Amino acid sequence: MKMLLNGQWVDRDKKIDVIDPFDNSVIDTVPAGNDKDVELALSSAVQGFQITKRMTVYDRAQILYKAAGLISERLEEFATIIAREGSKTINEARKEASRCVNTITCSAEEAKRILGETIPWDSFPGGEKRKGFYYRFPIGVVLAITPFNDPLNLVAHKLGPAIAAGNSVILKPATVTPLSAIKLVEVLLEAGLPENAIQVITGYGSKIGDPLVSDERVRMISFTGGVEAGKHIASKAGIKKIGMELGSDSPVIVWKDADMQLAVESCVSGSFWAAGQNCIGVQRLLVHKEIYDEFKTKFVELTKTYKIGDKLKEDTMMGPMITENEAKRIEQWVNDAVAGGAKLLTGGKRDGAMYDPTVLENVPADAKVHYEEVFAPTVNLYQVDDLDKAIAQANALPYGLLAGIFTRDLETAFKAAYELDCGGVMINDSTDYRLDSMPFGGVKYSGLGREGLKFSLQEMTEPKVVCFNLPGI
Repeated sequence: MKMLLNGQWVDRDKKIDVIDPFDNSVIDTVPAGNDKDVELALSSAVQGFQITKRMTVYDRAQILYKAAGLISERLEEFATIIAREGSKTINEARKEASRCVNTITCSAEEAKRILGETIPWDSFPGGEKRKGFYYRFPIGVVLAITPFNDPLNLVAHKLGPAIAAGNSVILKPATVTPLSAIKLVEVLLEAGLPENAIQVITGYGSKIGDPLVSDERVRMISFTGGVEAGKHIASKAGIKKIGMELGSDSPVIVWKDADMQLAVESCVSGSFWAAGQNCIGVQRLLVHKEIYDEFKTKFVELTKTYKIGDKLKEDTMMGPMITENEAKRIEQWVNDAVAGGAKLLTGGKRDGAMYDPTVLENVPADAKVHYEEVFAPTVNLYQVDDLDKAIAQANALPYGLLAGIFTRDLETAFKAAYELDCGGVMINDSTDYRLDSMPFGGVKYSGLGREGLKFSLQEMTEPKVVCFNLPGI
């Protein structure tokens, strides 16, 4: 596949292989962008903004509606690309492709809801003769940097609202999973998006990242990725808007009155979806001691039923991690935890990029699998017996994206909802639940700002005040 720069699909002599992590086969190649490509992307995006900011709301919405329809018609094609270039099984990929349709559709709908308000100028002495309002206008060039774990829908979460708002976009997709992102851009162009409204630059972040994020022509960076990369971007960005969805260590409290079957099934799925490479995947299970043994037994039994292997087979439940190096990383983290006193309940085995669904207990506080974001198919069990202490334990680490609690008691649920320090609390669900239109983001090291279509639109626009001094009234 090629990059899209200045309205043209272009190739380069230096290429990057896109590899299926299941069998290490080369699916396709993409160009390795360079400094000249960065400059062309930036200058073309500035020109593109002169077009997009003048597009009517109707035109923006119609393009997005048409794009959503085209994706829906080609759902299996998109799902196959997602599954092949990344870690998701074909069934997981189909769900992501369907969510992308919803994301783009909701973006079209939200384009019509970019509203302002009248301002009561006469609410303070001196304003009696003044009338006015504010409206929201597009911010300019948006740089979208996307991750590998949701290579289609997380791209849609940035492109959809950016286009709906009237911005131009430079898309830098994940180096290892660029293909579904490029396919999405092809669909947007087919749906009528002006060519210079969007640029796609592929390549290594270490080569093209800094000149993109530091350039003053970029007015907003929308980034999803790791904490260290987020810190680096923030240090280089300068004065511009930054939206970041970063790491997490999603805790789930399973209280003594929980629906056991619901909690087990939800948390197993939440732990191992997309091979655990999921920013809202369950990492820490805080289980009341009265039900701990029963929960542990059922949780481990269900985990052992997971069939891992070929992502394109209908009965495969979990695929490989994104690279063998990532699988080796979590293998080392788990081995270190076990050496430090953790008990391995199941899993812990690696074959290439495949890493078995893994469950640990008695994990020491100084183990990386406890205090770092694991981003892998491994989950830790902890016993708790006091709700205040369980909430404090959930809040103890420097992340706060989503948290969850299973309980039948309304007061327990409300207490957790208000005291868990995070961007969202899922009650009688694992943390692995997201509605694409909800405000999505976190506190502490989990990020800055909120995604979700309405909320992204707020981030990607600015309010402008208009005030009339009317002495004749």
